[in-house]
Amino acid sequence: MYTLKSIPIGETVKVIRLDGQGALKRKIMDMGITKGIKISVKKIAPLGDPIEITVRGYELSIRKADAEKIIVERC
Repeated sequence: MYTLKSIPIGETVKVIRLDGQGALKRKIMDMGITKGIKISVKKIAPLGDPIEITVRGYELSIRKADAEKIIVERC
């Protein structure tokens, strides 16, 4: 298992679980990132933060600190 933070550009992954608690976990879920959903990594900023992903058909930028809380597996 990997974190979303460690996935290279162009890779598609499936969410296994969300780490974190309370408001942080709720924020991630409100963005549409839930268990079982597929995520594609589109871009990574030159300094590594933020990461642009495609989830549920829309583009989303997420901070590395938040991406570290998303546990994924390669498809």
